[in-house]
Amino acid sequence: METIFIHEKDFTKARDKIRKNKGKKIVFSSDDDELARKILEKEKIDVLLLNQRERKDRQKQRESGFDHVMAKLAKKKDVSIGINLDEILNFHGKKKAEILARIQQNIKLCNKNKLKMIFLKTQERNQYDLKALGLVLGMPTWMLGEI
Repeated sequence: METIFIHEKDFTKARDKIRKNKGKKIVFSSDDDELARKILEKEKIDVLLLNQRERKDRQKQRESGFDHVMAKLAKKKDVSIGINLDEILNFHGKKKAEILARIQQNIKLCNKNKLKMIFLKTQERNQYDLKALGLVLGMPTWMLGEI
């Protein structure tokens, strides 16, 4: 099945692209959390990709762009949550640690709500390396099946 990546900032443009590519595997990402939630509520997508590089944490809480409300919506609509592997590989130091911490927080939410998570990558990576990374980040073994 062909995979279509959609990255938009406007709801109507995103909705048109999603409806135009009906029948294909659709991966949606956005820098706007409200738009991602709206698309998750109203449109049929397969994977919601959460980008972590541009986010700013609050003083006592991580801002990962994913919460329990979105997790319940994703479970209801059978949407997988995507992890951008290129973000992990391309950053170093403190920025990489912040990205990994946000991903761990999302893994805990997905585990609690029994959601599937997948690694999305541009380069082909060894399947066993991805499984090892998932285990280190806290993914249960049932979540590692689709890597």
